[in-house]
Amino acid sequence: MWRWLAILLLWTPLFADEPHPTLALGSPAPDFSLPGIDGKTHKLSDYASAKVLAIVFTCNHCPTAQLYETRIKKLADDYRGKGVALVAIQPNNPAAIRLDELGYTDVSDSFEEMKIRAAYRHFNFPYLYDGDTQTVARAYGPKATPHVFIFDQDRKLRYEGRVDNSQRESLVKTQDARNAINALLAGKPVPVDHTGVFGCSTKWISKEDSARKELQKIEAEPVSVSLVSADDLKKLRNNGTGKVLLVNFWATWCGPCVHEFPDLETTLRMYRLRDFDMVTVSTNMPDEKAGVLKMLEKQHASGRNLLFGSTDTYAMQAAFDPKWDSPVPFTILLSPDGKVLYRELGEVDILKLRRIILGNLPDPDYLGHRAYWAGQ
Repeated sequence: MWRWLAILLLWTPLFADEPHPTLALGSPAPDFSLPGIDGKTHKLSDYASAKVLAIVFTCNHCPTAQLYETRIKKLADDYRGKGVALVAIQPNNPAAIRLDELGYTDVSDSFEEMKIRAAYRHFNFPYLYDGDTQTVARAYGPKATPHVFIFDQDRKLRYEGRVDNSQRESLVKTQDARNAINALLAGKPVPVDHTGVFGCSTKWISKEDSARKELQKIEAEPVSVSLVSADDLKKLRNNGTGKVLLVNFWATWCGPCVHEFPDLETTLRMYRLRDFDMVTVSTNMPDEKAGVLKMLEKQHASGRNLLFGSTDTYAMQAAFDPKWDSPVPFTILLSPDGKVLYRELGEVDILKLRRIILGNLPDPDYLGHRAYWAGQ
């Protein structure tokens, strides 16, 4: 049930009221001047020499957009030498994206995070940011990510819609964007000039209130901490949750622990509607429980929080992992059958950790998504 809810939260039905109309076929390309991840400002006029201009509205966080990244890169490669320019624009306002809409991604849609994704996936096309003002997105009216707009040499819109007919590449039968480009290059009418689109709805700034209310709801959740025994820690290590489990050992007096704690909590909030859970274990002494709880409340850590129930810290460490003989922070990621997927003594690399989580989360509700991350 929760997996389906996570997917539904990402998508908006295509029959819903659309306050931002899509650019009509035959219309001239609206002008733009947008920052690119390459440090340059990109304008429509920069692509004046192209025989065909393809503008793809896409983003980081959407799993459908992720599965199309390779195909968009191939479009750019295949047609670059034929006088076709391909430009990607990220239209979403990051403040309008709820944490539960980040369940299939390592990063959100800010300009800096666009740079991270582009570097990670080796984007070979301009990737521009329109998230703050959404001026360009309002002019074009993308309904979802990805949404393709293809213009002829006179910069009249001749095709708008999907890249192809299936987010699962193995099921693709109709190469709609390619067909449109090929027709324009051949001086022929586009065979199909409009299709529906499928993916995550554009996150207009008007949705910011929804994201704010979600965070307020999370921060109102009760926070607690329970004492844990050595036997409990042994059971925790075996992972009987049936989920991918992240366990973080920390202490209130540990600077690196406190520093990385918000990122770990955000990770839990991103993935908790999927088969994922996180447990924090404080290595403070049992009589320091009040201070531990105060720290957890400050972080709004409403997940499962534990505290060493014995003053024999070394015995508690050995109970969980006999090889753990170093200080905190200590973080370990376990598969549902207890296999170690990630182990870090010291602060975690949060992006690396999230990618490993995503590469190991079951994906019966969105086949292919796990492979996207596991294959990197």
